[in-house]
Amino acid sequence: MDPLYIVALGAGVIGLLFVVFLVKRIMSEDEGTETMRDIASDIRRGAATFMRREFRILAVFAVILALVQSLFVEPTPWSGIVFLLGTIAAGIAGVIGMTVATRANARTAQAASQQWHRGLKVAFSAGAVMGFSVVSLALLGITLTILISGETYLGLSFAFGSSAVALFLRVGGGMFTKCADVGADLVGKVEQKIPEDDPRNAAVIADNVGDNVGDIAGMGSDLYESYVSAVAAAVVLAVAQPALDLMGLSQEQAILVPLTLAAAGLIVSIIGALFVRPKHVSDDFTKQVAGASRAMNTGVYISNIVMIVVAFVIVHFMLDDFSVFWALISGLVAGYLISLSTEYYTSAAYKPAQNIANSSQSGPALTIIQGMSTGMVSTVIPVLIVALATVLAFVFAGLFGIAIAALGLLVNLAILLSMDCYGPIADNAAGIAEMADMGGHVRERCEALDSVGNTTAALGKGFSIGSAALAALAWLATYFQQAGIEVANLANVDVLAGTLIGAMLPFAFSAMVMGGVSRGAFDVVEEVRRQFKEITGLLEGKAKPEYVKTVDIATKRALKEMLGPGIVVIAVPLLLGFLLGPESVAGLLVGALVTGFMLAIMMANSGGAWDNAKKYIESGVFGGKGSEAHDASVIGDTVGDPFKDTAGPALNILIKLVGKVAVIFAVAFIGIAGL
Repeated sequence: MDPLYIVALGAGVIGLLFVVFLVKRIMSEDEGTETMRDIASDIRRGAATFMRREFRILAVFAVILALVQSLFVEPTPWSGIVFLLGTIAAGIAGVIGMTVATRANARTAQAASQQWHRGLKVAFSAGAVMGFSVVSLALLGITLTILISGETYLGLSFAFGSSAVALFLRVGGGMFTKCADVGADLVGKVEQKIPEDDPRNAAVIADNVGDNVGDIAGMGSDLYESYVSAVAAAVVLAVAQPALDLMGLSQEQAILVPLTLAAAGLIVSIIGALFVRPKHVSDDFTKQVAGASRAMNTGVYISNIVMIVVAFVIVHFMLDDFSVFWALISGLVAGYLISLSTEYYTSAAYKPAQNIANSSQSGPALTIIQGMSTGMVSTVIPVLIVALATVLAFVFAGLFGIAIAALGLLVNLAILLSMDCYGPIADNAAGIAEMADMGGHVRERCEALDSVGNTTAALGKGFSIGSAALAALAWLATYFQQAGIEVANLANVDVLAGTLIGAMLPFAFSAMVMGGVSRGAFDVVEEVRRQFKEITGLLEGKAKPEYVKTVDIATKRALKEMLGPGIVVIAVPLLLGFLLGPESVAGLLVGALVTGFMLAIMMANSGGAWDNAKKYIESGVFGGKGSEAHDASVIGDTVGDPFKDTAGPALNILIKLVGKVAVIFAVAFIGIAGL
């Protein structure tokens, strides 16, 4: 066994040990008063209930897919077994991250009540548990799969397993959280004029549960899938003859290039995370927000700089030229630039979100129009960045270069995902501070943490969409190789038909997801209204709402509504491949990527901009809370919620999963076409 396998495995083990260190540090913190512990317990139980029910359905779904692969996909039955292992590893990562997050929310609020920067430290540490669990388990899983089996192709099956989990947690979790969030806002803030996270609102616990199952477990599984996809595609393309000729390596040595770079990224991310050291600042909202951003950005900048140096050293010692290094850097820089673009179009500090807030003075119609316009124009820069990165990566290292660029964008995923998962934990902490009546100064500190979390969450969504696009391109390149296709000619009617169907698929998928949120939110609204009407003394704060009922309603609706989109994503490429052949599937992948990528950016950035426009008004401009502008911004934010937290992120899964299904079944498509 080559010693570099030990490097990859060792990095994964070190990452898990770092997770253990973080968990011990978090659990040593005080969870606060009995009221805080009770609220946190309600959130924890609701999240656990949702996950148990979802995993029961996922288990059936995964076993069926594993059986299909075991029967029809070479090498049988190992492809099906490895698929299940990929599913289990991804599921474990999601459970670890969400479990710790639900135990960190009250601890964050309590720490913030003592010192603001202590709250930030607890929330970021809890987010880092998810970030480093995802990358460590993914790296260990795919390395062990290749090392034990000796089959690079089985890495694709492992990645496919991660997709099944991402589909359920991202789509199902996103539906749950937005059913609860939209229902809570429409009745609480719009109808009853009560504050956000008010304990009288029966949907408020379900809303906090949704932050964990959608924005932590869901986002983690989404980026887990992207990470495994990039590594698996890079490994498969590394052993193709063009890549071997480029690198001048044997097949075994070529496999180790992407694995070693991924291992280095994990270690470098630990170094970056250790530099996230927030300093104490006065109780000034603006200073606290700036301090939190500065602390986390320091970790990201250090990890990026160190990664560039380490990647240069790795390529210098493993390869004869630096083509692979420049392909990696093109992806790394692309990820950073996409994050900057996302921040500009969504942050309340910049004109796009401020213009939406300004439009809110004229009512909800103009708020929605301005938000849609912002989302549409925000597609320009990310698309140009990904296009340029793709061209550069191909020029440097061919199809293998595209996969390496995707890996470069994700190589520091651990610290980036830590920042993203910090957001929902800070949001939960702010909610607990409100519900437990911890006082205005604690609520303001938690609101500062939450404000930064809104930005990091928006950055995470932009980053996840960009990584999904590059990962999908890597899988498209892998599909062309596996299916033996050199050119997909649009003059070929099968290719043209596939491209049109692929272009339509993201719209149909989004419609199903958005419709599910609408129906679920309606159910939650009716239940919250019923409780305000029927529970004596609820609005006066003399009675407690029935939180469990709204959690149960949102859970049932999310699990019911997610099945349709899940079946469509897997069935369409299979039907097209078996009916029209492999070239039509190539068209499908191109069409789905092009429209899915842009639609995802538009939805995510519109939703983020609407959210921060509302926060901007709540800071005191245009009349502040309770004004007509604020009411309009709440409606805009309500429209944006399923955009940014359900349909937009779910499209990441769509454009990657259709590629995986295509690659896994490419040989079967060729066999059918040859009959």
